[in-house]
Amino acid sequence: MVTVRAPATSANLGSGFDVFGAALSRPADIVRVQKASKTTIDVTGAGSDFIPEDPDKNTVGAVAEALDAPAHIEIDKGVRPASGLGSSAASAAAAAVGLNELYDRGYSREELVPVAAEGEAVVSGAAHDDNVAPSIMGGFTIATPSGVRTVDADIPLVACLPEIVVSTRDARRVVPEQTSVENLVETVGNAATLTTGMHRDDPELVGAGMHDSVVTPARAKLIDGYDVVREAALQAGATGVTISGAGPTVIAACAEQSQHAVGTAMLDAFENQGTEARVYQTEIGRGARIL
Repeated sequence: MVTVRAPATSANLGSGFDVFGAALSRPADIVRVQKASKTTIDVTGAGSDFIPEDPDKNTVGAVAEALDAPAHIEIDKGVRPASGLGSSAASAAAAAVGLNELYDRGYSREELVPVAAEGEAVVSGAAHDDNVAPSIMGGFTIATPSGVRTVDADIPLVACLPEIVVSTRDARRVVPEQTSVENLVETVGNAATLTTGMHRDDPELVGAGMHDSVVTPARAKLIDGYDVVREAALQAGATGVTISGAGPTVIAACAEQSQHAVGTAMLDAFENQGTEARVYQTEIGRGARIL
């Protein structure tokens, strides 16, 4: 048996739609894989009642098939589905790393990214690397058709997950198909600023680079209270605030000494809107780890 811990992730980070991703130190999925004649799946933990155990409908089943590695797979969900924290990607990443080890397939971490992405496609409807890349490789990742680049960044983050469900498919439907040259130039500048901040471990630059005037405003309409929560976080010391992945998690960059105040402000803001929420004081962390 091989046991793997794979972290939650935050994709997009505002200005890096379908490109940027970051591994979070918490929460995480724990996945155990054991050789078997055919693949079977057991799921426990956060939101497990809503996750199919049929290998044809579960992200880890697709990973096992892609690696030709049948196994009994136990998933202990620490990352709630439909959270915007890469829930399906964490399971897929853990399964890919675990089965690669169990069957000695010899793939590198970067080579496992497209394998896990195909697994995630079972849930999200399309294969994207922006969540599975950081969950497997750790750090801040830039996923492009030519490969994945990683930065071992050290940035404090606060993730606030409200009791709201936003599906990835719904969040994709509201993404604008066109934008202006002015918005394009602004987004490129912000993405460059964020990337520079990651290289320098600078929360101010990372926060400034999170701003996005194209995708985020469209998706914010799916999250009741987003604008109020964002403003509360900024007032409490956040350097930047945006939607994590498809949402509904709202993620903020800040200095370490501001984490508690930012988290409390976001939690209170959601609760003042009549929405329960929970907060993770986290930071950019390492990728999937064999335990």
